[in-house]
Amino acid sequence: MEIFYYLVFGALAAVVAALELSKSNKDRINTPTAFNSFKNNYLVVYSLMMAGDWLQGPYVYYLYQTYGFGKGEIGQLFIAGFGSSMLFGTIVGSLADKQGRKRASATYCITYILSCITKHSPQYKILMIGRILGGIATSLLFSAFESWLVAEHFKRGFDPQWLSITFSKAIFLGNGLVAIISGLFGNMLVDTLNLGPVSPFDAASVFLAIGMAIILSSWTENYGDPSESKDLLTQFKGAAVAIASDEKIALLGAIQSLFEGSMYTFVFLWTPALSPNGEDIPHGFIFATFMLASMLGSSIAARLLARNMVRVENYMQIVFVIASASLLLPIMATFFLGTPKVKGGSISFASSLQLLGFCTFEACVGIFWPSIMKMRSQYIPEEARSTIMNFFRIPLNIFVCIVLYNVDAFPITVMFGMCSIFLFVASILQRRLSVIGVKPKTEERSILEKDTEAEPLNTA
Repeated sequence: MEIFYYLVFGALAAVVAALELSKSNKDRINTPTAFNSFKNNYLVVYSLMMAGDWLQGPYVYYLYQTYGFGKGEIGQLFIAGFGSSMLFGTIVGSLADKQGRKRASATYCITYILSCITKHSPQYKILMIGRILGGIATSLLFSAFESWLVAEHFKRGFDPQWLSITFSKAIFLGNGLVAIISGLFGNMLVDTLNLGPVSPFDAASVFLAIGMAIILSSWTENYGDPSESKDLLTQFKGAAVAIASDEKIALLGAIQSLFEGSMYTFVFLWTPALSPNGEDIPHGFIFATFMLASMLGSSIAARLLARNMVRVENYMQIVFVIASASLLLPIMATFFLGTPKVKGGSISFASSLQLLGFCTFEACVGIFWPSIMKMRSQYIPEEARSTIMNFFRIPLNIFVCIVLYNVDAFPITVMFGMCSIFLFVASILQRRLSVIGVKPKTEERSILEKDTEAEPLNTA
């Protein structure tokens, strides 16, 4: 493997280590033991859940190939997963708010374990059922756990600012360190131990089962709106009205859909972008490098969120502009440097520049996750949190399905250009949110409570 990959990985690792070791008191928030215990419990569970997800990712496409399915059939399986998340996401989100987030989190584990079991069958219909189950599980992963955390955090009376600590640590561990370790562990199972492409899915089932045991034994239940008088349709209407009537929530949903849509499109595009002529590139090592860049972003986010004087709505405008510029690199490289004519070989100079740009984009992803979680905790009403969060994923899943269906219809530069435009639009919408979202919901609630307490004194 070329020294260039080691240099990029080593540079990122050095910067991440330096940032973590050089944290001053301004970058740290002193918290009590009760909160630290609560936070650590959530981080263990979240890391196990993400390990179960990351172990599967690199081997889904490969497993389908080993079963003899072609690109078109595999594409249909992937579309089924995103379509399932879109169709069933709002339903499971509403059930999580009504029936309980702890129960929904355990349901995620069961659903994903069942999805993993289907991977043992080479039958297309069974694999399709597995993709549908995986889509449902994904909706629960990105709504139920965060909803439980936010509700439980406030129920226990912890400082709202401490949420940012949990968010940034969760992304640093779950979307960074755990992703890297899971990739290496999966590689060991498949290549070193020769256990076959199904082995990572079996390992994922084990981690999910352990996480479910911790959830059932240590988590308490919390709800959005457990009212028996509200059926699912009423909850849908309530969530839709909340989005339509509150510009801040609508903007947040649009920003999330634009960024995540670009992010998932990038997942499909980075391999052909770096090896347009079949160049020999180390996919696993590059994936680990991207995850390290994401860890760098989450470390930066942790510092920003720890400062009361820095508003997340302000710095995210800059992050979206940087992300937009980073995805313009493939277009600029093709325009100015052209596409290599020689088939195969090692990575080209143009692709090397793109790799640096992609690492920059992944760093923006690392900043995005804890920051969007922080904004969601401020602006989304508690009674319909899971439902609204899954409403946000509907346009995202529609977009990804369209991209998957037409991935061969457009040049790769057009796809990257589209993502760059989406990210720039996200920065404009973020600017608008920054203007109208001066007072987060948590601050407004505290002001109202103070005013209510003061009224009897004024009356007297």
